[in-house]
Amino acid sequence: MADKKGVYTTKKKDGSTYYRVSLTYKRKHISLGSYNEETIAQKVYEEGRLIIDSTDIKLEDYSDNMLIPYNKFVCLINFRDNGIYFSTPIYLRKQYFEYHLSKNIMLKFDRDDLFFYASHTIQQKGGYLFISDYGSQYKILGRYGVKPFAVYERDYVMVNGDIYDYRYSNIKILNNYTGVLHKTDKNKDYYEAVIHIIGNYIVGHYDTEIQAAVAYNKAVDTLHARGITKNYTKNYIVSLKKEEYLDMYNKVKISDKIINYEK
Repeated sequence: MADKKGVYTTKKKDGSTYYRVSLTYKRKHISLGSYNEETIAQKVYEEGRLIIDSTDIKLEDYSDNMLIPYNKFVCLINFRDNGIYFSTPIYLRKQYFEYHLSKNIMLKFDRDDLFFYASHTIQQKGGYLFISDYGSQYKILGRYGVKPFAVYERDYVMVNGDIYDYRYSNIKILNNYTGVLHKTDKNKDYYEAVIHIIGNYIVGHYDTEIQAAVAYNKAVDTLHARGITKNYTKNYIVSLKKEEYLDMYNKVKISDKIINYEK
């Protein structure tokens, strides 16, 4: 039962007491967490009530002295301002939405991605942003066509320089295929196919990106035929019909170092 407004006394399995905190706003019941001390729980309720009832409090007003976690703070502010409650720290703007990973890291996304990120929590590990789905982890860059081992400024760039702006128009793919690098020499563009065995091996240089992608695939097949068991990700080339692909595959040349590679 509720001992004080918004604070509910509950028993753990071991018989000890803890206090659940919640508030109701626009007929929505919002949990603010559980606490071991009743006085802390009551302060959390009062803090949550102040945030949701006062339009003077903005996102930038969050303080480390607050008891409510930052992600819940964002949820409350968004619900108050936009009338939609999300369990993830999303704040809606007119043309896009913000995902507040932390007080210092704010990501931007197109509205088309709203449903996905409203139901998936973004996490950060080793400099990469990822989500967990059905027991597996996926880098969020993969949703935008960026390959798993892509390197920033080599394989893709953020057009406006903001690495946290994931709006589609801001992500520019420089290299569309695995193992293919765009190069320029004396103002002439060409494409280099590179494959990693123990170190990097140059497969060859090609006039087009697609030729380089096909050459990479041919290098993978050649290495597998020579006993290399590494699980390479081959390129899928939508623009080529089956017979066109086979014709290019047969004609494209790859390095003798690949052809004669000894395990």
